[in-house]
Amino acid sequence: MSLPDFSHAPARIDAAIDKALAEKHIVGAVVLVAHDSEIIHRRSAGYSDRETRTPMNEDAIFRLASITKPIVTAAAMRFIEDGRLDLHAPVTQWLPDFRPALPDGSTPEITVHHLLTHTSGLRYSFLEPADGPYHKLNVSDGLDQPGLSLQENLSRLGAAPLAFAPGAGWHYSLGLDVLGGILEQLEGRSLAEIVRQKVTAPLGLADTDFAVRDKARLAEAYADGDPEPVPMTDGMQVPIFGTAACFAPSRILDPKSYPSGGAGMAGTAGDVLRFLEAIRAGGAPILDPRTVEAMAADQVGTQAETQGPGWGFGYGWAVLVDPAPTGTPQAPGTLQWGGAYGHSWFIDRANGLSVVALTNTAFEGMSGAFPAEIRNAVYG
Repeated sequence: MSLPDFSHAPARIDAAIDKALAEKHIVGAVVLVAHDSEIIHRRSAGYSDRETRTPMNEDAIFRLASITKPIVTAAAMRFIEDGRLDLHAPVTQWLPDFRPALPDGSTPEITVHHLLTHTSGLRYSFLEPADGPYHKLNVSDGLDQPGLSLQENLSRLGAAPLAFAPGAGWHYSLGLDVLGGILEQLEGRSLAEIVRQKVTAPLGLADTDFAVRDKARLAEAYADGDPEPVPMTDGMQVPIFGTAACFAPSRILDPKSYPSGGAGMAGTAGDVLRFLEAIRAGGAPILDPRTVEAMAADQVGTQAETQGPGWGFGYGWAVLVDPAPTGTPQAPGTLQWGGAYGHSWFIDRANGLSVVALTNTAFEGMSGAFPAEIRNAVYG
C-alpha cells in the first residue's frame, strides 16, 4: 500500500478553510498540519473577535473543552507508570463518598479504567433529555457554572443514577472530572499544578492551563447560527445531537471554577500540536512508549462506535480500528477527538501525521462539516 502524497495538501486545506469562512460556518480558525515531525501547513484565518474585526492569529488562545481530556489522561498515565495509581483500583479508594447507584439502588465499583474509557455508567448533561436526572440535579459538564467547586459537582453527580453497570457499556461522560478529583486527592494539590508538572512544563506548553494569563489573546467564543454564528454568552444553550449544551465562556476567567479534567483548559493550536507530536513520536519526554501503546489500543470495542462505525476508544481518545465502515482515508490506529468549543484533531501514526484544527465556533468546528473537510483536504 503506497503512502499518501501530501505535497498538494496546503492548497486543499486553504480551500476548505476559505469555504467554511465564506459560507459563514465558522468565524475563525487556526489549522496546523505536521508530517514526519515537520509542519507542512500552518494557517490562521478569519476573526478572533468578529465584532471588533480582530483577525485570528496563530498564537490565539482557545477554550479547549475536551482537548483537556488527553492532556489530563497523560498526567494520570504518568502516575500509573510510577506505580502510584492503579488502573483497576476503585474510585472510592480516593473519593470514599462518590458512590453513584444503579436504578436498583446497588452501588457497583467504578475503577480508574472505567473513568478513562467512559465505561463507568456516568454521562454528560448535554447528552441527556431536558428532564434527565443530571439536569434536575444541576450537574455541570465543566463548561458552565463559573465558580462551582469540584466537591459540589461530584456531590451532584454522585446523586444521579448510573446509566449502566460499570464495564457494561460506553457513554461519553464526566469520568475525567472525577479522575481529576482522584489526582488531587493522590497528590494533595490542585489538578492545575499536577498537569503543569507532569505534562505542560516538560513539553514547554506555555499557554495551556486551567487559566488564561494573556487575556488579550483569548479568542471570542461563537455558537452556530443562521445566517452566521452568534457571540456566545454565559448560560447559552447550543443545540447538538437533538439536545443542547450549556456554555459559560467566562468560566475560564473565574479562578474559583474547579479545574474540569474533561473540559477546563485553554491553550493554543501550537501547544496542542506539540502535545500530539510527542504522543505520535512515542511519548517522550512525558510518557514511556509502552504507556503510549496502551493508550493507543482500543479498550472498549468498535461496537461503542465512539466516532461512528469502526471506532473504539483507548485512554484519552477514539481509536480507529477499521476504516472501511466509515470511509475515512485515515489509517488503522489513528487517534482522534475534538472539543465542544469548535475543535478537532487527529494523529495518524501510520502516515506520520498530526493535525490540529481549532475554531471559535461551536459546534461546527467539532461536529459539523468542517473537521471532515479538513481531514479530506489533508489526504486529498
